[in-house]
Amino acid sequence: MRLHVDQRHERVLELVRQRGSLRVAELASELGVSAVTLRRDVETLAARGSLRRLHGAVVWPTDQPSEAARTPGTEGAVIGMIVPTTTFIFADIVRGAREAVEAQGGRLVLGMSGYVDTEDPVQADHLLAGGAEGLLIAPSWFGGVPADGQEKWLLECPVPAVLVERSAPAGNPAAGLDRVRTDRAHGAAEAVGHFAELGHRAVAAVLQEGPHAAQITAGYLAAVESLGLTPVPGSPAIRGHGEYDEMADYLVDAVRSRGVTAVLVHSDEDAIVLVPRLQSRGVSVPADLALIAYDDEVAGLSDVPLTAVAPPKRAVGELAAKLILQRLAERASGGTPTPRQHLELLPELRVRASCGAGGTAPSPPRTEPTRSATS
Repeated sequence: MRLHVDQRHERVLELVRQRGSLRVAELASELGVSAVTLRRDVETLAARGSLRRLHGAVVWPTDQPSEAARTPGTEGAVIGMIVPTTTFIFADIVRGAREAVEAQGGRLVLGMSGYVDTEDPVQADHLLAGGAEGLLIAPSWFGGVPADGQEKWLLECPVPAVLVERSAPAGNPAAGLDRVRTDRAHGAAEAVGHFAELGHRAVAAVLQEGPHAAQITAGYLAAVESLGLTPVPGSPAIRGHGEYDEMADYLVDAVRSRGVTAVLVHSDEDAIVLVPRLQSRGVSVPADLALIAYDDEVAGLSDVPLTAVAPPKRAVGELAAKLILQRLAERASGGTPTPRQHLELLPELRVRASCGAGGTAPSPPRTEPTRSATS
């Protein structure tokens, strides 16, 4: 049903209030009106002071800094951002970075590598040729850190660069770059700690191979040791994409032979795929196996809503953008730059049904698991 103009104005204000900043094209699409109609609405609302227009976007007034509050030297700045994909965690990371750049009067331009490491410098050259003055980059480093000189092109980059959700180990020249990332080890430890609070003593982990496996592994193992839990042979089990039956078989054996009553699974997409496979093998979530997923992209939409570790995705993008803008301002001023920064943001645990939360200790694993419906 077509909204009356006053209703449409109210809806526009509601959406901008909720999200802080939205592109005009996105608003038009969401409301089902033409871009021309939406621009007229925005002009009317901006004239009343109800919202602010900014480079093709609309911003809630309280989120828009005054001219005096803007970082000197960043007005009109073009920031390049290279990500391997705009799905998974990167959708919100890009959104957070874009909003922070636009709030300072700049423009974010996106490059995509598709998880091909040789594409990173190609995309960077393209963005720099187009006028990018700084780079936000999540390189396609398979283990999350550079190997075999993958960082070399980045160190030769002629503009400031900030690593996003990636890092370089101490001793690697890229360790001196600014970076902003989620502390995934902390998130894994929070998940294991929650299981321990619920009475679980044998906690397994099944992880997807890739950039975040090492951090999650470190947090998982540290928590198991510090909490005095029972080590589970073969955990964390790191699997390739699509190895769902192997994951399910490993967990069923862990439940029946190793006394495992809880598992941390990365990612939540994998966890959603695993739940019915486990049930078909006679292991119910959470009755036989409590489960916490990692990433919280779609965990709450599972048939059994999944407790999940939620990285602060939008905040990662926002802080990375603010850091690159700070570097540009320092360069413009000609002063001594402030020390490089390594920012690690803590994820939060969002408790839902799959971990069997309620403070009671789990029942011992069943020797003859029932095939009852998932609870």
